Amino acid sequence: MQVSEPLLGVIGGSGLYELPGLVETRWVSVDTPWGAPSDQVFLGRLGAARLAFLPRHGRGHRIPPSEVNYRANIAALKSLGATDVLSLSAVGSLRADMPPGTFVIVDQYIDRTIARAKSFFGSGCVAHVSMAEPVCARLGDHVQRTLQAQGVPHVRGGCYMVMEGPQFSTRAESELYRSWNCSVIGMTNMPEAKLAREAELCYCSVSMVTDYDCWHAVHEAVTVDAVLRVLLANAQTARTLVGGVAQGVAADPHAAACACRHVLDSALITPPEARDPATVERLRVIAERVLGAAT
Repeated sequence: MQVSEPLLGVIGGSGLYELPGLVETRWVSVDTPWGAPSDQVFLGRLGAARLAFLPRHGRGHRIPPSEVNYRANIAALKSLGATDVLSLSAVGSLRADMPPGTFVIVDQYIDRTIARAKSFFGSGCVAHVSMAEPVCARLGDHVQRTLQAQGVPHVRGGCYMVMEGPQFSTRAESELYRSWNCSVIGMTNMPEAKLAREAELCYCSVSMVTDYDCWHAVHEAVTVDAVLRVLLANAQTARTLVGGVAQGVAADPHAAACACRHVLDSALITPPEARDPATVERLRVIAERVLGAAT
């Protein structure tokens, strides 16, 4: 797939697309070889920046974390021409120095999910991408610069512990994850980050701390009401962040050379003559660059 200009995909809650100055807006339906994404995708332009917004849980928050069709979500953004993906999600803090209201630019993950399809590849065409550095540092730089300009409390770097859910942690689990030096805990960034890597998309996660999970001796254990209160307070900050990152991505002269966009060069292990044609055809939406156009 030849990319003509940058397009920032934004995965997060409903309402992120309510940006002043956003024009040429429309909702579009997208189908993928892995089914339908969580919702229609909201397209628009902000100055020179093109954006595509996808509500991770669907409008109205209808889909629980374990039932999100992560493959369809990433494939839908890729098929629309996304080059970069900004992921925003609510998390619990596992560190006293990351209180509610903090924005964390995640750089590592521990994936403890067990019930989710985690790869586009499989029987018929096998690939192994590196996840040593699971997020795009270049995109993280744009996020950090925007948060600094906004004066928003933020931390660059931190490990996101991804749990299956939908229940919150037990206190014993929360203390275990703290002992692993995890910074935040949530339910949505895996396999999202792995799939973005397979699709050769630059991916960055911004975790918005809403609570202290259940480990903190003074603060109450996490509740939905507490999460929603902090999210509503941070809503305008999140929208301004999206706008700033979009402008940075649109003007970034180094984007095309980013290593994230070439990870499949050394990942495919099944030789061309052994690949299943039906599998290859399904994979074209995310890997046409290395598979070649259909004949």
